[in-house]
Amino acid sequence: MRTARGMLWASQVASGAENALRLRVYGTKAGLAFDQEQPNELWFTPLGGTAQRLTRARVSGAAAHATRVPPGHPEGYLEAFAQLYRDAALQIEALNEGRALPAESLLLTTVDDGVAGLRFIDAVLASSAANGQWRDITP
Repeated sequence: MRTARGMLWASQVASGAENALRLRVYGTKAGLAFDQEQPNELWFTPLGGTAQRLTRARVSGAAAHATRVPPGHPEGYLEAFAQLYRDAALQIEALNEGRALPAESLLLTTVDDGVAGLRFIDAVLASSAANGQWRDITP
């Protein structure tokens, strides 16, 4: 059985830290560092070597199994879609019950937002075809 010494520093009132959960493990051959405010990376530094930034793109085994989003997508990617679905459900429920739309769901995009986006894309394509000439996108 091996033993190790460690240190734990904890604070809920450290000024300037949003969450600041940081884990560092130092051994005789290498060190690891993780910072929850940068959740997509882990730093591995072999003794006498250069620090290597490991990202979710380079994980395998159990770590790959536990990853829910593809490499390059930040944490919160799935939650963004969940929020869209939640707001849509709140609005559908309110409409079905004849109530006003809940204020917290009003950031949900609308068909008009989609049409405005398509107008923008159409103007970009027309501008490109005309050597960058300005195109108006107002309806």
